[in-house]
Amino acid sequence: MTATLVLLFDQATKVYIDASMPLHDSIAVIPGFFSITHVRNPGAAFGFLAGASPLFRNIFFVGVTVAAILLILHYLRTSKAQDRLLAFSLSLILAGAVGNLIDRIRFGEVIDFLDVYVGSHHWPAFNVADSAISVGAVILFIELLRSDKERNSDPKGS
Repeated sequence: MTATLVLLFDQATKVYIDASMPLHDSIAVIPGFFSITHVRNPGAAFGFLAGASPLFRNIFFVGVTVAAILLILHYLRTSKAQDRLLAFSLSLILAGAVGNLIDRIRFGEVIDFLDVYVGSHHWPAFNVADSAISVGAVILFIELLRSDKERNSDPKGS
């Protein structure tokens, strides 16, 4: 359910931005800190592989994303019912991966629009899918650390 809701929100925001804002148009939400800015990212995080050929980029990103989705689905299927936080984090990552995959298949690039900056120093623009992946990854990391700590403190080692 989490993945479906996040995916729908991601796609709805991208459709809205694409339909209502010209490319590179920007609306200041919090002047000097946050704007809604319509950009397209042919690469990945921080423009990774943005300069590679479009064919290579699409094959690479679609292949890596499909592999990640299959791996996440496997973990979700095999995880224990009590591992709710693990399932939640993986669902966020899954939704983000699918959301950006849809863009790559449709456009050959990803629609980004969340622009955080201080003065002239900009964080790379991102979207709801990127946010879901980032939040999911942080929760997953914390959950794995917590689980590892519990296993190491268990005197029976079980």
